[in-house]
Amino acid sequence: MDHKNFSNFKWLNESSIRFENKAMILYAPKDSDFFCNNGTVSEEGITPSSLTNAPFFYTEVSGDFVMRVRVSHDFRDVYDSASVMVMKNLEVWAKLCFELTDFNTHAVVSVVTNTLSDDANGNNIDGDCVWLQVTRVGQAFAFHYSLDGEQFYMVRFFNLPVQETVKLGFVPQAPNGNGGDRRYSGFSLEKRTVKNIRAGV
Repeated sequence: MDHKNFSNFKWLNESSIRFENKAMILYAPKDSDFFCNNGTVSEEGITPSSLTNAPFFYTEVSGDFVMRVRVSHDFRDVYDSASVMVMKNLEVWAKLCFELTDFNTHAVVSVVTNTLSDDANGNNIDGDCVWLQVTRVGQAFAFHYSLDGEQFYMVRFFNLPVQETVKLGFVPQAPNGNGGDRRYSGFSLEKRTVKNIRAGV
């Protein structure tokens, strides 16, 4: 990966970016996230705040696609994440995260937002890196993860009320922590329609 592969990308909430050792490194600022809270408050525990301030380094994509990327980071603070996101606007979007959860696990986490955000912890992952995949067929989307970049497993299948063109890209976040680097490598974006969206192929 080098900067030439991202000449058509732009920022929402700009942050720092650098390229080294075949990886793109995006910086997650302190107290940065995308989450639209429904107002639920719990007496104990950490509930995500309503924020739309995390950096989003994205391109606009029309029609069906498959996007893959390998992500990793240092897992310092709760909800630290290297994420990917598909977005219509600030009220309609979905992200797939490799996150330090509030259960002290490294997990693949998904959030789908249509005015309000849900929050779903997926599989726990041993180690500090994983492959993430976003697949689109019309208004249907699927999130997958892989340990080796070859065999992908479904995290979530969902629909979003989007138009032909969406924003697609990378979100480094640090909702509760002091921020840090998020590493992305092995990026690919294919304009194609999969035969089986649940399988991601």
